[in-house]
Amino acid sequence: MIAFGPVPSRRLGRSLGINNITPKVCTYSCAYCQVGRTMQMEVERCPFYRPEGILKEVKEKLETAAKMGKAVDYITFVPDGEPTLDVNLGQEIEMLKPLGIRIAVISNASLIWDEGVREELSKADWVSLKVDTVDELAWRRINRPHSNLKLESILEGILDFTRSYKGVLATETMLVRDVNDGERPLELIADFLAQVRPAKAYISVPTRPPAEVWVLPPSEESINRAYQIFSREMGQVELLVGYEGNIFDFAGDVERDLLSITAVHPMRKEAVDKFLEQAGKSWDVIQRLIDAGQLVETEYGGNRFYLRRPEIMPS
Repeated sequence: MIAFGPVPSRRLGRSLGINNITPKVCTYSCAYCQVGRTMQMEVERCPFYRPEGILKEVKEKLETAAKMGKAVDYITFVPDGEPTLDVNLGQEIEMLKPLGIRIAVISNASLIWDEGVREELSKADWVSLKVDTVDELAWRRINRPHSNLKLESILEGILDFTRSYKGVLATETMLVRDVNDGERPLELIADFLAQVRPAKAYISVPTRPPAEVWVLPPSEESINRAYQIFSREMGQVELLVGYEGNIFDFAGDVERDLLSITAVHPMRKEAVDKFLEQAGKSWDVIQRLIDAGQLVETEYGGNRFYLRRPEIMPS
């Protein structure tokens, strides 16, 4: 199946996915990948599926969604491998545009040094680029790139793309314990992202069984530290820790609302106090969530913060 969904996405609303790469062909074999090790490492772009076939499947999915009364906010290229390996990506985006739905591409950015790839990505309305690290050793340990790839060229390509892209640009950084979650590595990533100036910088953690057993999610302290360091450099930073909810909307369920907010943004104690006051609730709510292992208290910069504990999926 090439087209799937629509599925709910905190980043994109309701997203109809396109798996435009055969499993599992990729430029990376990320140690944290939830679909396992890469079976075929590749950097040469080639065709995978007929663009006409992709268009046909998408139209069928949209028709089914319309009959069921389900809206679609984005059509998203989000395959098991790297979407820009598809040499027909630009043509496929152009063929889908007349459907009147915004197009998104979620890329690991490994081929963005290629001018042709940058040109094709520029046709999309929303693009996410992966920046897990700016350090060579950490990059090779986490992302395990194809031997022909060069980190310096990738970082330069990201900056080149930033200067010309007219759509909405997001970045995503996956944190792995004891590899890229220390204060200095985070500061270096944040310095680079400040040059990229994404509309939103996402921070994610492994929440599903990774390709390698040594991969562990960072501590809650590290997650909060990353959020605070990134926020110093960029205006829009958001956590992705495995929880979907009604972000920032008080819907009458104090616990659910608090978990929704703190899954995205750690809350300072003063903000929590104010939230509880507005809801007419006591600190007992917070203590109950902490005791249940759903909320975590941590400190950074002399302030106390509260964040939702990442939901780790069992194998």
